[in-house]
Amino acid sequence: MSLAPAGPDSPGPDHSPIRLLIADDHPVVRDGLSGMFAADPDFEVVGEAADGSAALRLAEAVNPDVILMDLRMPGMDGVTAIGELARRGSLARVLVLTTYDTDSYVLPAIEAGATGYLLKDAPRDELLRAVRTAAAGQSVLSPSVATRLMCKVRAPEPELLSQRELEVLELVAAGTTNREAAARLFISEATVKTHLLHIYAKLGVADRAAAVAAGFNLGLLRPSKPDRSLRFVVS
Repeated sequence: MSLAPAGPDSPGPDHSPIRLLIADDHPVVRDGLSGMFAADPDFEVVGEAADGSAALRLAEAVNPDVILMDLRMPGMDGVTAIGELARRGSLARVLVLTTYDTDSYVLPAIEAGATGYLLKDAPRDELLRAVRTAAAGQSVLSPSVATRLMCKVRAPEPELLSQRELEVLELVAAGTTNREAAARLFISEATVKTHLLHIYAKLGVADRAAAVAAGFNLGLLRPSKPDRSLRFVVS
């Protein structure tokens, strides 16, 4: 672990170098990154940490502009450290630098507050540019991570209930009996009961009242004026 005196919150108009903290549990990786950035006058490596806890302590001590954060480290992992930095109100931008680009790593890191996400096989120029971008407050993602997030956003959400099950639930919420619901939907009463069993299983409930409550909680049902000609059946 190494320290440098704390400086301003961010590079000033005199183009002071970007203050960089490197957090990685592999000494060889830390040494390589430190040497690469130290060779560029635009950067100043102000600290190195071998785990998340050390990164938190150093972040408070040296006030970096950007933290290069690995995710899998002993003790406190990177995602936990990122979340704790956000909770403490740290102004440092966190740029994840790891070998993992699966959803189980990417999404938690970004949700915790990471400004960017890069893989360790990124070329030198790309990494330098990414740190500059992060220091400017802009997000930066490796191509594979960006593609993964785009696919995640574009993928349709799975339907919790089918259209017919939703119709049955709406009628139950309106107070209809199974027989009345069957007549309205032009299906048999036995089919209504089957739909109700599927609804209970999908919502994790055991009866009609709980299914209706879950429907409102999940936004599947919307409040409406009661139909006074119908009665609510709980059994």
